Amino acid sequence: MEEAPMTAVLGGRRRFSRPARMWPLVTSAPPTAAPVSETVSIVSTSLTVLAVVVAWFLAQLMLLGGIEQGRAQDRLYDQFREQLAAATAPVGGIIAPGAPVAVMSIPSLGWEQVVTEGTSAGTLLNGPGHRRDTVLPGQAGVSLVYGRSSTFGRPFAPILSSGAGAKMTVVTGQGTATYTLGSVRRAGDPMPPAPSGTASRITLVTSDGSSALSPGDVVYIDATSTGDTFVAPPGRLNAIAPSETAMAADRSVMPALALSLGALALVTVGVLVARRRFGMARTWLVGAPIVVALAWMSADLTTYLLPNLL
Repeated sequence: MEEAPMTAVLGGRRRFSRPARMWPLVTSAPPTAAPVSETVSIVSTSLTVLAVVVAWFLAQLMLLGGIEQGRAQDRLYDQFREQLAAATAPVGGIIAPGAPVAVMSIPSLGWEQVVTEGTSAGTLLNGPGHRRDTVLPGQAGVSLVYGRSSTFGRPFAPILSSGAGAKMTVVTGQGTATYTLGSVRRAGDPMPPAPSGTASRITLVTSDGSSALSPGDVVYIDATSTGDTFVAPPGRLNAIAPSETAMAADRSVMPALALSLGALALVTVGVLVARRRFGMARTWLVGAPIVVALAWMSADLTTYLLPNLL
């Protein structure tokens, strides 16, 4: 007896059943990124930290320094006003560096600055500084006042551009004196005669560079007294440190800068170690504030190594 073929009759049509075909299940693993080598990780992290330091340094020179200088001027103005009211403002002798000694203003330029004692790069971050081996502003004789022209508020920039012939008022612990500004004087130009008797001259010293990257030359603006001046008490310094001369840098911050950069290097190593264990996102979430704080400190200290009249 023949075996009937495996068929099914549906509505008069025959359909042949077919054995089910088993298609193989093809699976592929998702592509994985090649692991970053140790050398690439070290280089990328180090360059990131270096970029933060450089960016903060440039921000200090171009933007943040001006904000800091403005805040310092407000603080110094309040301090000096209180001293004037209490009759305790310094008028001679040995004065601590950074202490306010005068307020100079030029109404026609809308310009006003508190002058502090000392002319080192760190002191001039806060505004104009009085050279300590000369008489104080407003006193008979020649007083030298240094100021920056292109960074940290650029306090002397307005005087350079349009100060000639302007009237300047100087308020000190001894009273108020008035001056008339002269033209810009450069090295090699004839110096004005020394003031005699009770006459007074304030020589404003700055640089004519257009930016921190082009310091330019030292220039002078002589302001001659037009009224009463004051007697200079004895006891002034006879000499100053090299860091307080024109266009000098303050290298006394080198130990602090070395410690700051060393701490930054240690943080960089810590970031490399933590990055392998905790991942990039969590590592930078914790490490970024520390890196920024140390970068800020290092950038601040580095500005002391720039010429003090920039």
